[in-house]
Amino acid sequence: MNNYKLLTPGPLTTTNTVKEEMLIDRCTWDDDYKSITQKIRKQLLEIGKASLDNYTTVLIQGSGSFAVESVITTAMSHEDKLLIISNGAYGERIIEMSQYIGINHVPYRLSYDEVPKEEEIINILKEDKEISHIVMVHCETTTGILNPIEVIAKLAKEHEKTLIIDAMSSFGGIEINIEELGIDFLISSANKCIQGVPGFSFVIGKKNKLLKCEGNSRSLCLDLFEQWKVMDKDGKWRYTSPTHVVGGFSKAIDELIEEGGVTQRYMRYKTNNKLLRSRLKEIGFNPYIQEENQSPIITTFLFPTQDFDFISFYNYMKERGFVIYPGKLTDVDTFRMGNIGEIYEEDINNLCDVINEYVKVVRK
Repeated sequence: MNNYKLLTPGPLTTTNTVKEEMLIDRCTWDDDYKSITQKIRKQLLEIGKASLDNYTTVLIQGSGSFAVESVITTAMSHEDKLLIISNGAYGERIIEMSQYIGINHVPYRLSYDEVPKEEEIINILKEDKEISHIVMVHCETTTGILNPIEVIAKLAKEHEKTLIIDAMSSFGGIEINIEELGIDFLISSANKCIQGVPGFSFVIGKKNKLLKCEGNSRSLCLDLFEQWKVMDKDGKWRYTSPTHVVGGFSKAIDELIEEGGVTQRYMRYKTNNKLLRSRLKEIGFNPYIQEENQSPIITTFLFPTQDFDFISFYNYMKERGFVIYPGKLTDVDTFRMGNIGEIYEEDINNLCDVINEYVKVVRK
């Protein structure tokens, strides 16, 4: 198998030591494995600056979308109403989930290159008193736009709404003080900025909010409350867990701490992203998102010309060791490049050299 550099938002390039940790077979009932689960739960609270007194971590089998669905089916009673802020495909997925589950909801949609507007949200909350919960994607992987988490958290506090944040592509790579912001449920995944591999997701939730969720869930397997109660008892997952992935993730957290925590990882990602956007602009590729709203996680680039052949471009990159992402927009032709994972300045420079070569040789 070829060892590609994944310029994607996850799954992403992992360290050899994380991969090696997954070579160990573990038993789900064994106390050593349970202690790994409890270690992870505690460390995630520390990464999110959430106290053990007020918050807990619940691990969920499946990708990030499983945890998002788990939260909204468990946190929402039949009397509640959810305001869904959507400026990307993952906001739209939450709308679709709500439709499937039968969650009472109202969408607040924006263009994919726009961030939510405080005044518009205030007006929605004033006009619709039934709204009890607000959900927003922090970093929309669709485009790489970074939504204003501080603004939304402030509004949720002022209007006494339960706040759900999908921090799939930001947690572990961007500083988030969960307790200070007053986030009630934060959701992320093993295979993003903490640099593990796909297989489970997690929720950091307020204990007092979770206690009110018993009996809400429309799903057996995705019942966040029941998952919490079992996991809190002795560290065991309710149903079979991805043991190899959990072992690898535990190692990935250790490596995050060794790197200098979220602060240092953010600086590496930010440096990667700035270099990527700067060099590609010189070559002729312009970003879709304005710089002030750009996350350091993933960047969407516009096709340089109408006849740009993305498949040819993609294959050229792959043959030279880099895997990139197609765009996820419907109205604009784009492609995406992530710069998280085990990626450094040298990798970004090598990537941009290959892109420059493609433009000069293939598209001359």
